[in-house]
Amino acid sequence: MLLAEAAAVACLDQATGGVGAGEELGGGQLKAFTALTAPIIAPAGTRIPGLRFGDPRVHALLQALLIHRLLPRGFTNRELRTLIAPLLGTSPEDITAGKMTYDLRRLREHGLIARIPHTRRYQVTDTGLHDALRFTHAHDHLLRPGLAQTADPSPPAPSRLRAAARAYQAAYDDLARQAHLAA
Repeated sequence: MLLAEAAAVACLDQATGGVGAGEELGGGQLKAFTALTAPIIAPAGTRIPGLRFGDPRVHALLQALLIHRLLPRGFTNRELRTLIAPLLGTSPEDITAGKMTYDLRRLREHGLIARIPHTRRYQVTDTGLHDALRFTHAHDHLLRPGLAQTADPSPPAPSRLRAAARAYQAAYDDLARQAHLAA
């Protein structure tokens, strides 16, 4: 899991143009990634899970936030459910109101959405827009194509990423043999 998280941070760093002037590696980019993916302890002491990078449900939620940002009246639980169901390849009836309430709470506690006072509607925050853009861009343009390059058994062309993945695997296999852990 640590390797996947490190790869995700590297993807986010590339997606946002790398480290800014005067910003240390692990500064703003890592903080933004960690703030969204790490669990939160609410003031009442309840643990709210983080939004896992690469999780299809989280990715669908973030894509839906980008669309709902354009709605001046915000959105409801039902409207969000109707929008993310096709993104997950399912029907809205398969996603319960309880699941959506759980997701809305995670999005709200992580600062991506805010409830419109005296209504059951939500509005995407500026932070929510920024983080949703960053994460969906990193997923769609870096993580997915990168994994395709490394996992394709017969790629159309050689790539530096595939060569690096094979070198990493060979180094890991050598380490396992040295530690007498090889199968």
